[in-house]
Amino acid sequence: MNTHREPSQRHSWRILQISVAALVLTVVASCARMGHPDGGWYDEQPPRVVGATPADKATGVKTQHMAIYFDEYIKVDNPTENVVVSPPQLEVPEIKGAGKRILIHLLDTLKENTTYTIDFSDAITDNNEGNPLGNFTYTFSTGETIDTMEVSGYVLDAENLEPVKGIQVGLYANLEDSAFTSEPMLRNGRTDDDGHFVVKGIAPGSYRIFGLQDMDGNYHLSQRGEQQAFNHDIIVPSSKPDVRHDTIWRDSLRIDSLIRVPYTHYLPDDIVLRAFTPKQTERVFLKAERMQANKFSLFFTYGDSIMPTLSLLSPVWQPDPATHPAGELPHPFLVESSERGDTITYWLADTTLVNTDTLTVAVAYNTYTYPEAENDSVDVPYAKAQLQLNSVNDTLTILSKEPYEKRMKQQEKEFSEWKKKQNKLKKKGEPYDTIMPVKPLEVEFKAPSTFSPDESILITMPTPIIEPDTSMIHLYVKRDTLWYEAPYDFHPYRLAHNGYEVPRTYELIGEWRPDTEYSLEIDSAAFRDLYGLVSDPIKKGFKVASNDEFATLFMTIEGMNGTPLVVQLLDKSDKVVKSVETDNGVAEFFYLKAGTYYMRLFTDDNRNSLWDTGDYLLDLQPETVYYYPDEIECKEKWDLTLTWDPTLRPVYRQKPRELIQQKGEKKKTVNNRNYERAKKLGIEYVRDKVKGL
Repeated sequence: MNTHREPSQRHSWRILQISVAALVLTVVASCARMGHPDGGWYDEQPPRVVGATPADKATGVKTQHMAIYFDEYIKVDNPTENVVVSPPQLEVPEIKGAGKRILIHLLDTLKENTTYTIDFSDAITDNNEGNPLGNFTYTFSTGETIDTMEVSGYVLDAENLEPVKGIQVGLYANLEDSAFTSEPMLRNGRTDDDGHFVVKGIAPGSYRIFGLQDMDGNYHLSQRGEQQAFNHDIIVPSSKPDVRHDTIWRDSLRIDSLIRVPYTHYLPDDIVLRAFTPKQTERVFLKAERMQANKFSLFFTYGDSIMPTLSLLSPVWQPDPATHPAGELPHPFLVESSERGDTITYWLADTTLVNTDTLTVAVAYNTYTYPEAENDSVDVPYAKAQLQLNSVNDTLTILSKEPYEKRMKQQEKEFSEWKKKQNKLKKKGEPYDTIMPVKPLEVEFKAPSTFSPDESILITMPTPIIEPDTSMIHLYVKRDTLWYEAPYDFHPYRLAHNGYEVPRTYELIGEWRPDTEYSLEIDSAAFRDLYGLVSDPIKKGFKVASNDEFATLFMTIEGMNGTPLVVQLLDKSDKVVKSVETDNGVAEFFYLKAGTYYMRLFTDDNRNSLWDTGDYLLDLQPETVYYYPDEIECKEKWDLTLTWDPTLRPVYRQKPRELIQQKGEKKKTVNNRNYERAKKLGIEYVRDKVKGL
């Protein structure tokens, strides 16, 4: 083939070859960079505000429509939850991202001469890389001035000092107690993951401050079940010039420099609100339920010191002398109350009642309710209305969820399976039974694995029992090589509410000696329940640990002498390990296993040994809780003596971080991916610029 070409043809051919080669190289290079960002540096700049309508900090605003403009496409993360509009809006405002804009529509009518703040916090990010703008607040005023004061602080759960996330915090210029229950907050903010809040756009003046988990969106306390916080402090916002130190980072690991930045410091900035939910004192009957054939329960919203009175209308009941000798059980029910008294369980006295599917009972009980409002505009419970006592008489028809016929079929099935098993044993010539044995009463023991001298044994029955035969309970102690009977005390773990209640849990306390073996032996039929079931013989051996295996802790609490305190030793999950009560400020903990502990205390103002919540209507604060800020390390054979002044450290800095359950979400930050890319390229990277290019 003739390849000779004229000069012009050769020139054109050369250009074509170069173009094709360049195209191939481009394609190859492009393929080589698939998924690799060497085409340029990542965008690590947050979006920048370039304008707004009306302008930020504008005055004399009349419109309810606003727009904020940015230099790039943006997103607004969950504005309903993350954006706070103050003054609070009774109708939820419409806030949404639209390309390079945020559009805002306030549905409430604008108030005259009022500063409005729309606090976006870190809800604004750019559309591609997710770089947060952070702490951006848009402000305008319907009057001639912008109010700029701020107050800040923390909201903590009053019972355990946990940060309370997402609770509303509001100011009132009306200093009367009734303001919190009758009118919306004047200015408001919302707590973040750390329980921290900032209320912005405040005018000079005097205020009271409240916290509210606002369940109905009306920005004032209107439901008893709303978590709330209050104090009587008068808040006077102020400010002063101040300086903070900002860190300039070279990269994600190295500090470039520290700079001093002047700023306006708004005060107070250390407000602490202790949030609580009041006790539910309104008592209403909810339902009667019979999930098992041998018992039924009455459910109330709250307990009462006076137990309901029940009488059986049908069937007519007489004690069965075969299972209950004369005078042993003159009532058809045995009563068991929950700890709070809001659930009352009635065990049926014998199998005659158990096998009756429908019971009719007359019941009399007390209810405590607030008076009904004459019209919807009157909020009776929060007009300091008192609970009214009502005596109720009712007739209840109670059906069993386990009908007699169904239970008989189940028993027949069990008997058939047992019979087949015995026939197989008979055919094999192995020992077998001719009478199906009665199931024993299954007794549950609760005893620690490592027994200490200050602990006891709990014995729980599945059903109420007739008076236990303590002559069949034997405790033995080993001395040298011989066993001797040892004294003990055996009693109900919790006192009965009345003469008809039979407990199901008992406590056995012995004179435990360190480094000593014991044996608990209970004869057959020591426990007999209502229905004639008896317990099997029981034998449990255990050893009380040596004193050398334990530590002792003495805590002296300063500044609270004479105040009744309950001091609690906690494990790493914030659960109580041991608890002591003291009036003299000295708490002693004996027989502690080696390990790490924490400590808290509360002031037991009513001396009931329990932490009690507050009640705004009664002007009652919850009992005060403090946490020892450091962990406590206990070692075997050690006596540890510590001193603690609970008031020295602010309460929002007391609870050890290891115990805080509300860890919060990861803060939005700029992804420092340019630093990693610079390392791969072998150049030095400084945030916001690249050296060596």
